[in-house]
Amino acid sequence: MGFIWKKKNKKNENKETDKNKEPLEKKKQPEESKDKAETKDKAKTKDKAKTKDKAKTKDKAKTKDKAKAKDKAKAKDKAKTKDKAEDTGREETESTSEDKISSPQISEDSPAESGGIVKRLRKGLSKTRKVLNTDVDELFAIKRKVDDDLLEELEEILITADIGVQTTMDLMEKITISSKKISNAKGLREVLRSEIEALMKPAGDIQAIVTQKPHVVMIVGVNGVGKTTTIGKIAAKETDRGKKVLIGAGDTFRAAAVEQLDIWAKRADADIVRHRDNADPAAVAYDSVEAAVARDMDLVLIDTAGRLHTKVNLMEELKKIQRAIRKKIPDAPHEILLVLDATTGQNALSQAKMFNEALENVTGLVLTKLDGTARGGIVVSICDTLDIPLKYIGVGEQVDDLQEFDSAQFARSLI
Repeated sequence: MGFIWKKKNKKNENKETDKNKEPLEKKKQPEESKDKAETKDKAKTKDKAKTKDKAKTKDKAKTKDKAKAKDKAKAKDKAKTKDKAEDTGREETESTSEDKISSPQISEDSPAESGGIVKRLRKGLSKTRKVLNTDVDELFAIKRKVDDDLLEELEEILITADIGVQTTMDLMEKITISSKKISNAKGLREVLRSEIEALMKPAGDIQAIVTQKPHVVMIVGVNGVGKTTTIGKIAAKETDRGKKVLIGAGDTFRAAAVEQLDIWAKRADADIVRHRDNADPAAVAYDSVEAAVARDMDLVLIDTAGRLHTKVNLMEELKKIQRAIRKKIPDAPHEILLVLDATTGQNALSQAKMFNEALENVTGLVLTKLDGTARGGIVVSICDTLDIPLKYIGVGEQVDDLQEFDSAQFARSLI
């Protein structure tokens, strides 16, 4: 019995020691969890501090960017206000001078009565003028001297307006010589305007060079440049001058080209010679000249096909049309007008070179769609690079928007 009681006491002692151990272990667990929580809190506070620092740096960068943007906007606004003031001043002086000189002789329907030609030209060149004038004004937004850096920036401005690299270099040489006289944006514009005007060659219109009847003009150019519309507008101008005009619908391959030209002929009160679709363009040209001789017409405008200028077949077909015309009138065509799209920029210049090399006697250029581009500087590049006079420029959709090219008027409207 004594032995059994001792065993029971040992068991009870073991139970008591186990009970004492359990609270110690439970005490250790809360201490460890507290340490973990403290480390987590420290990490969180560090992360919060980092995010705050990042947010502060971002806010500083944003405020700096906003300040820069505001400065740029202010400079642009100043340039725009100056440009508007100068434009209104020019328009007022031009319109008043025109009214003083020619108001007694002008008819009621004449567009020149309200300075319409100048206004149309300025409106058509507004995109190019805005780019050039704004950028030139920005050069002097902060008071600067005309140094190498400023001239380098001006060079970039002229190239982006599609004046062309070589033409820009020629202009920069002349501007550098007179740079000492330039002190502000207005002075720079005046020098630039006079130098651009000097580069461009004057050209007479069709009316001025007509020496025999009928006067045959062949219109060439790639598809989409505005040949058909140009023919219609020239026909309308010449019939208004009392000329008898005949149109030859030689673009027999393009869908609806003949129908479009027929509509223009009716509007212009001009005669038209047309064949069926896909007919031989050379046959159309021959019949047009023959009809013009029989009807005693003053002017013949012959439309031609306009596939890409890189195709040899197109150039050969144009030569075939020339030969067909000469069978009836040996020295015809008296003029070959190449129509170019101003929105294509320097590609228009490459087209002009290709056509001139192939046909050898391109006598004049027509540059259309100047109102739809900020690349009006291509006019300067073409006049300077090619030995072909620019006869007409298109600055809108109306008949009066096709204008005889005036280099002085163009330079004043461009800058």
